[in-house]
Amino acid sequence: MGKAIRWSACILLVCCVVPGPVAARYTKFAISSQPAQPEVQQASASLTFVRAFSSADDVRRSHPFLDRALVVIAGAKEETREDALRSPSALTTDSNHRVFVADPGANTVHVFDFTHSKYSRLGDERVGSPVALAVDGGDNLYVIDRSSKTVQTYDSAGKFRDYLGKLRGGESYFDSPTAIAIDRTTGRIYVCDRYRHMIIIMDNGGRLIGKIGKRGGGNRPGEFRMPTQVAVGGGEVFVLDQGNTRIQIFDTGGNFRRTINLPYAEARSGLTVDNQGNIYVSDPALNQIQVFHREGQPFYTFDPSTIKDANFGHPSAMSVDAGYCLYAVDSESNHVGLFQISGQNARKCQ
Repeated sequence: MGKAIRWSACILLVCCVVPGPVAARYTKFAISSQPAQPEVQQASASLTFVRAFSSADDVRRSHPFLDRALVVIAGAKEETREDALRSPSALTTDSNHRVFVADPGANTVHVFDFTHSKYSRLGDERVGSPVALAVDGGDNLYVIDRSSKTVQTYDSAGKFRDYLGKLRGGESYFDSPTAIAIDRTTGRIYVCDRYRHMIIIMDNGGRLIGKIGKRGGGNRPGEFRMPTQVAVGGGEVFVLDQGNTRIQIFDTGGNFRRTINLPYAEARSGLTVDNQGNIYVSDPALNQIQVFHREGQPFYTFDPSTIKDANFGHPSAMSVDAGYCLYAVDSESNHVGLFQISGQNARKCQ
């Protein structure tokens, strides 16, 4: 009974608590000397704040006179809105630069289409408590639903396709799926099963290919304790091994390659990689995004809470769009922040 995504026509609108000595090891970049564009705050030499958004109001074209008229006619908007973020937990983007935001507090997936000035929600009653998202090479959307412990798949128009991990009798193959990543080149799917201490590898049809980790967990290479995030980039798979405060890196077949040790990691910490292989780890407690070179050397630390009037300061889940636009969730302010990754592409994040 899947329903297509309801594209609502809208008029414009849009790791770690670390002691000082440890945090000091990360180099903070000076603010860019280039003049800031209107409504764009220059944040650092490598990340530039573009905007924050939280509802359909931010994606539609603004018509101040018409907006005031609508308020007079329809009355002021209620505080609880279906088109506003309530407790965002994860996000991803597709080839059309649509931004999908999982919102378990609203029991939905929000869709922000800034290119066409449209907002919509995933219109399907199967979505109970979405906590993680991924998009494959065909722009199909994969949604981890916490309530059913399954991965739900939808086509690019929002039509339900199938369940991954649903066994006979309605039970789920997964114990506690918390994150998902897809290699858009091979179609392989990587699901982080936190309490099983494993990464489950499937093909693009949802068939089991292999597993990384072991039940009960461990701290040796290829073992995890409470893994919380997984990302794919440059032919490698990156896993945030929270219980062991490290990132483990594998090839796409699940073979161990190397480790990056972290000073701290928590359940809300996010993980993503860009097209240059740089690795981003968020720390919502210290209001930081730590950036590492591909091989694990610290690159810089960025503090989004220093940006004035951004209403964004506690980054958690993250995703990179087109290789040069970094999106990050702030579940405390119920906003998503967009940042330009400088020096990687002449195009600008919109």
